[in-house]
Amino acid sequence: MVAAAPVVCSFPTASKLTEALADFVVKAQKEAIEKKGKFTLALSGGSLPQQLSPLAKRSGVKWDKWQVFYADERAVPLDDPDSNHLLCTNEFYSKVPIPKENIHTLDPALLDDLEELSDAYEKELIHEFAQKDSARFPVFDLILLGMGPDGHTASLFPGHELLSEEDRWVAYIEDSPKPPPKRITFTYPVINHAARVAFVVAGESKQDILKTVLDKPEEGLPASRVRPAAPGQLYWFVDDAAAAKVNYPKTPFKL
Repeated sequence: MVAAAPVVCSFPTASKLTEALADFVVKAQKEAIEKKGKFTLALSGGSLPQQLSPLAKRSGVKWDKWQVFYADERAVPLDDPDSNHLLCTNEFYSKVPIPKENIHTLDPALLDDLEELSDAYEKELIHEFAQKDSARFPVFDLILLGMGPDGHTASLFPGHELLSEEDRWVAYIEDSPKPPPKRITFTYPVINHAARVAFVVAGESKQDILKTVLDKPEEGLPASRVRPAAPGQLYWFVDDAAAAKVNYPKTPFKL
């Protein structure tokens, strides 16, 4: 399969980035709902939930049509400070009326068995996608990702065996180099089958790793392995501070 070339959009400030990101998400959901009556979205943690806050003020968002999953999640209770779900609840869900039943969390009753936990979350995806789609892997309308200072994304870390997983939709990791060590994560086959994937990266601290990921993809860092198969599209929403050292061509943001 041919991978789409990344589209890199850089903005002078982090606030302009988040406003453009909101416009992008609204357009993605509009097209998805017009096509199939719902919008399937996967989120990661970090700073991303807060960066989605401008969506709360957007008109035309059909929150009841959203089906929200997690690109990765920590194997902790849903109210634990390390939980991506708690972070998303505090920073995003508390500001918008997405129905609770449309937000797909891990099963906290299965935290003691990571294999069962990841299998159960995979079944959530199967229930949402497999009965309606003929593809071998789910096709999300949009997956939003961040990137760590080591180039990891979701819970896919440099040098880890999960980077070569080709069959499972959701896998578990017991030895994350970043705490907490136990997590579940989407695999590349799921991420790279999405209709759209967008990285959101801001701040001067990300300059060096962003340059490596975009200018030297041959180094194989996890974030640079995200390359949706055509007709899927890959976007990078970055601010000028993060992109200061990047040579990869930037594209003016257009809806």
